[in-house]
Amino acid sequence: VQLQASGGGLVQTGGSLRLSCAASESIFSINLMAWYRQAPGKQREVVAGITSAGSTNFADSVKGRFTISRDNAKNTLYLQMNSLKPEDTAVYYCNALKRSSAGWGNYWGQGTQVTVSS
Repeated sequence: VQLQASGGGLVQTGGSLRLSCAASESIFSINLMAWYRQAPGKQREVVAGITSAGSTNFADSVKGRFTISRDNAKNTLYLQMNSLKPEDTAVYYCNALKRSSAGWGNYWGQGTQVTVSS
């Protein structure tokens, strides 16, 4: 599975951005898709995840501000980010975890930069 993230950019505090992650194949059978982020000098952390059944989970730091969704028809994962804060500044990566007959595959997109100015 190849993943292409897009939608990052520069936004002011309180603004919004929507990230997209386009997959090279159907995401219908992908068990878990998620967004991670990595700020300078920090470890990569999970931001939000969504299962194939549509169940979602969020990091405490983004609850109530971010929404994750997946459009199986478009093979695309989204992250709607509202009320952005400077501490949300990071490179955001999409991730897919897919089970096949060969085992579990873990796939990453290339990352998209989000910068929130104060």
